[in-house]
Amino acid sequence: MSWEPDSTTLDELRHFAIQNAIEYNGRAHAKSVIGRVLSSRADLRSHAKELTAIISEEVDKANEMASESGIDALTKILESEAPHLLEAREKQERRSGLPDLPNATKGNVVLRFAPNPNGPLSVGHARGLVINSTYRDMYEGELILRFDDTDTSIKPPLLEAYAQIEQETHWLTGKAPERVILASDRMEVYYEYAEQLLHEGFGYVCSCSAETFKEYRIEKQSCPCRSRLPDENLDYWHKMLNGGFQPGDVVVRVKTDMALKNPALRDWPALRIQDTEAHPHPRPEIGSKYKVWPLLDFQSAIEDHLQGVTHIIRGKDLMDSTRKQTILYEHFGWTYPETLYWGRVKIHEWGGFSTSAIRASIEEGRYSSWDDVRLPTISGIKNRGITAEALRLFWLELGITQKDISVPLATLFSHNTKSVDFSAPRLTFVRSPIQFSFSEDIGTLEFPRHPNNKQLGTRSWPMDKKCIYIEKEDAEKNSKMRLKECADIEISNTTIHFLESRHGDEKLPIIHWLPEDVSQNCTLQYSKDDEIHTIDGMVERHNFSAGTIVQLERIGYAKVVDESTLFLSYED
Repeated sequence: MSWEPDSTTLDELRHFAIQNAIEYNGRAHAKSVIGRVLSSRADLRSHAKELTAIISEEVDKANEMASESGIDALTKILESEAPHLLEAREKQERRSGLPDLPNATKGNVVLRFAPNPNGPLSVGHARGLVINSTYRDMYEGELILRFDDTDTSIKPPLLEAYAQIEQETHWLTGKAPERVILASDRMEVYYEYAEQLLHEGFGYVCSCSAETFKEYRIEKQSCPCRSRLPDENLDYWHKMLNGGFQPGDVVVRVKTDMALKNPALRDWPALRIQDTEAHPHPRPEIGSKYKVWPLLDFQSAIEDHLQGVTHIIRGKDLMDSTRKQTILYEHFGWTYPETLYWGRVKIHEWGGFSTSAIRASIEEGRYSSWDDVRLPTISGIKNRGITAEALRLFWLELGITQKDISVPLATLFSHNTKSVDFSAPRLTFVRSPIQFSFSEDIGTLEFPRHPNNKQLGTRSWPMDKKCIYIEKEDAEKNSKMRLKECADIEISNTTIHFLESRHGDEKLPIIHWLPEDVSQNCTLQYSKDDEIHTIDGMVERHNFSAGTIVQLERIGYAKVVDESTLFLSYED
C-alpha cells in the first residue's frame, strides 16, 4: 500500500506551497517546496516519491489561487492557519545582506575588483563585483576597477575585453567605478619597487633553474644566489631590463625564510622575463616595450598599497597570496589591508567559470561568441534575459562564507522571476498546435495583459473565425478542460462545445490556447544539454520590441528576438 500523509501533514504541505507562492508572486516552484519540506521534516524523506506528486498538486492549487484571487488571499490563509511561516520568511529577509567590514568607517573604505582581461566577465567574476560594489555603497567608499594585465603568454589579455568589462561593471553595479587602473600602464612603478627590493637587500635575482630551486625549497635550503650583495643584484637586474637574459634564465625573488612551514612562501618569485617578441602585449602602446614583467602577487601587492586599498575580499584559495604579500608589506614597512575570504561556488549546470576555457571553446568554434546564451558569461546570461538585479541578489544571498557551496541554476532563475515578473507582459505560445472550432459564436474577449499590473493594459481577442489552437499534448490528455480566461469546454473530434459549467463551476484542468484571429507562426528557441533547440508553434501577435522579457503562459519566461522568434530564458 502506498504511503499517504495524515491530515496534519497534508495541511503543512499546503501551507509550504502557499508560502512559496507568496514568495514568488504566484509562481510557486514544486522543487523549492519539496526541498523546504524535506529540510524541515526529516521523517518524510523516505516518502519523497509520494511527496513529489502531492506537493506538485498543492503548488498548482496555490498558483491558481494567486492568479484568481491575488497574493493577499494566500497571505490571509497563512496569517490565519500558519503565521509562523510568514514570520520565518520575514526573519530570513532581515538576516539577508552582508556582514559589517572589520575596522571600517564610512567614507574611508577603498575596495578593488581586479580581473585579468583575458576575456569579458563570467558569472563567477560577478561575485567580486557585486560584493565589493555593495560594500562600496554601504560605506560610501570607493571601488577601483583594476586590470591585472601583466601576463602576455599564459593568460594573454584580449584587447576588446577592456571596454566590455567596463560596460559590464556599469551594468551590474549601476554606476562606473571611482577609478580605473591598467597594470600594464604602470610598469615603471613596479620597476621602481623592484629596485628598492634589491637595493635594500630583501630581494635578489635568482639564476637557478625552476627544477633546481624546487629542490632547495623542498630541502629548506637557501640557493647560492641568495647571498648576492645588493649591488650585484642590481647589476643582474639592469641586465634583465636590457635584454641580457632570456626567459627562464633568471627571476627576482622576495626573501622570506626558507624554513617556513608552507613551501609556497619560501623565497617566492616577484618578477620574470617574458618573451614579448613572440607574445607581445595586445595593447599597441605596450606591445613588446617591456621584457621584465611582475608576477601577480608582487604587482597586486604594490598596487593595493599605492591605491590605498583598505579591504580585500578574495577566494580562500588565495590565502597563500595574502601570506606572501604580508611578508612583502613587512619588508616595505606597510600595513596590509583587512582581508576576508569566501569559498568556492559551483553552479550545477556550469561547474566552474574558467575564462581561459571559455575563450578556448569560442576560438575552437564550439560557441558563437562571448554572449552565447549557453555560456556562464555576464553577456551570455544578459542575452538570455537575466537581469542585473537578479544576478546581484543571487550573489548577495550566498554572501561571504568560507564554506564551499553548490547551487542549481534555478536559484538564479528564481531571483530573476522576482525581478521581471511584475513588468513581464503575458504572451501566449502554443506548441505543436492543433486547430479546433467552436460550435457557436463566442464574441471578442478582453482580459488583462498581466494579472497584477494594470499598467500593461489589456488583450483583445476577436473570435470572428471561431477557430482556435490548443497544444497537442493538452488535446490528447483531456476531453474536458477550461480554456484560460474563457470557459469550460469539451472537445469532440475537432469541435469545441461549451459545458454547463461554462463559467467555472466544475474543477477542470486549465489550459492556454490561442484564437486563429490573433495568431502567427513562431519559433521558440531554448538551450538544453549545451545545445540550442527549437520548437515550432503559434504565438499571439504582438508589437513587443526585441529584448523584451515576456512570460509565456504555462511555459516560462522568454526574450523577444523578433516578432516571429522567441528565446526561452528558463521554464517556470
